[in-house]
Amino acid sequence: MIGKEGMLGIPVALGINTAPYYAIVQGTGSALRMKTDVFRKELEGIPALKRRVNHYIHVLLNQSAQNATCLRFHLVEQRLARWLLMSQDRAKSDKLHLTQEFLSSMLGVRRVGVSNAASNLHEQKLISYSRGEINILDREGLIAAACPCYQADNHYYDSIMNKS
Repeated sequence: MIGKEGMLGIPVALGINTAPYYAIVQGTGSALRMKTDVFRKELEGIPALKRRVNHYIHVLLNQSAQNATCLRFHLVEQRLARWLLMSQDRAKSDKLHLTQEFLSSMLGVRRVGVSNAASNLHEQKLISYSRGEINILDREGLIAAACPCYQADNHYYDSIMNKS
């Protein structure tokens, strides 16, 4: 999941010409695009940029390991709360357009698992939802409902990216 804090193109930064994935845009907003050869030239010519991109790659690797642990050890409801908070952080909005089918794919569970977890969060008055529209009603409550991975990821990101 990428917002204004991140970028696509990690393989290019690592000297690889192809990426084994596609990007899906979930929300509105703007993005900047740069040609591969220009990006590589900028990385070579600006050591501070190269260092910053390397730090970002390191943070992404840590987040990938955290995600694997999260998928293995945390309940669907906790993971859903985490995903909603991450989405809210990037969208800068309490209103999110996320279908249960999309969330089931992102969380690695069946759609009914997302439905049950969302119902539980709704009963706790943390979210409201209807036909792919989720509204976060109580961010602090959602943080409390999320697994510890959410705060761990944020803390690690800040500790690496905000000191570099």
